[in-house]
Amino acid sequence: MIYPDSLPHDLPTGVWLGLDNRPAASGETFPVEDPATGSVIAEVADADSAEWNAALDAAVTAQDEWAAWAPRRRADVLSAIFAEITRRAEDFATVMTLEMGKPLAESRGEVAYGAEYFRWFAEEAVRLPGRVNQSPGGLGYMSVTRTPVGPVLAITPWNFPLAMATRKIAPALAAGCPVLVKPAMETPLTMLLLGQVFAEVFARFDVPAGLVSIIPTTRAAEMSAELMADPRLRKVTFTGSTPVGRQLVRQSADNLLHTSMELGGNAPFVVAADADLDQAVEGAIMAKMRNGGEACTAANRIYVDATVAGEFTERFAARMASYRTGHGLEEGSTLGPIITAKQRDRIAALIDAAVTDGATIVTGGHAVDGPGYFFEPTVLTDVPAGADILTQEIFGPVITVTTFSGLEEGVRLANDTEFGLAAYAFSGSFEGASYLAANLNAGMVGINRFAISDPGAPFGGIGQSGFGREGGVEGIEEYLDVKYIATPNIEKGHLL
Repeated sequence: MIYPDSLPHDLPTGVWLGLDNRPAASGETFPVEDPATGSVIAEVADADSAEWNAALDAAVTAQDEWAAWAPRRRADVLSAIFAEITRRAEDFATVMTLEMGKPLAESRGEVAYGAEYFRWFAEEAVRLPGRVNQSPGGLGYMSVTRTPVGPVLAITPWNFPLAMATRKIAPALAAGCPVLVKPAMETPLTMLLLGQVFAEVFARFDVPAGLVSIIPTTRAAEMSAELMADPRLRKVTFTGSTPVGRQLVRQSADNLLHTSMELGGNAPFVVAADADLDQAVEGAIMAKMRNGGEACTAANRIYVDATVAGEFTERFAARMASYRTGHGLEEGSTLGPIITAKQRDRIAALIDAAVTDGATIVTGGHAVDGPGYFFEPTVLTDVPAGADILTQEIFGPVITVTTFSGLEEGVRLANDTEFGLAAYAFSGSFEGASYLAANLNAGMVGINRFAISDPGAPFGGIGQSGFGREGGVEGIEEYLDVKYIATPNIEKGHLL
């Protein structure tokens, strides 16, 4: 089967500047690979300074008009985008599977999840926070309102090419801000297809030109540095590695940009002695293997009470070994490829180093022969403290299992990381669950639950996992400035 034939026939591959999809001014392109085969499936425009500066010019022009639209009008646009993504769900899922590698069923799930951010923030657009109250000293009234921060640069990752973008774009539009989107160079096609949806919906509603631009480029560092030096840009939102996030925060300082950073993770999964092992095994599998382990919220380290560790590890390893690697469009495939050969080799090096230091491979442990960049689902035990595989984000179908005695030790081990994005724990008692919920250090904690991402909940971390929140009622606040208005007391219908 020639998988590129599965791409939509009208898939855009240029730069989206407002409603127009055009080649890069330089004429340059870059290849997009199918990681399950290593073959090139598309050539995409490689934007440079001409495109991203034109996009910022257009965003600045669109800002005032879009901000002046009534919240309900903006909400109607977001609702229409939700409906159109849903209508074209199969196109989105197919493109995503081809360029990122996840099985088609998981891609369909991401499309539904990603589209939901437009529906959620369509509802939040008409509920922007504010208050009016009398000053404590009785001098007058205090009105607190919100205004859009201004043009936004959204830099998105490859692992969830739709959802990581929609949860930035949707709240920005709902708040009244134009957006420039820089998709990951590994997976730009899903975002370019979304640009087609924007163009169709925006034309229908007569949205101001330049409200959203999508700028694929291999010059990400040059682009961010140049745009962030322009005082007209007012917000940067980034999902990706902690080192890149640190660099962006440093660059944001000169113009005091609003920033939100959703960075790396190293999530622990704690299994108490009284946990229901059926639920714990299933929860650990889903927390680890969603997206093939290529998720910042993925469980990397399992800590299980020594009294149940043997049974848990045996059952968990059997479930891991049951995954079938293969192309995401193949029926029966349950585990797609690693995104690149470089990342596959990095995972192998982490395992080899751990084994050299005394770790035991329970199942898996090796790359799968090509074509493509596959890796066996892998479980390690006896990993020595301080090993790189315990301290670094794995981003693949690999996990460690470590024992503990008592919840205090389990929590101490779980919290022994500079990251703090997600944590998971299973306990069969109210006391155990409460202790875990209160003491695990992470921005998001799942207790007896593995699925924690939800458009209605604030997504984000602490420590080296970044700051700011996406989703929930908190998500739109990232794109709003606070304005306080002082007025005198009102008597007999007059302002005095």
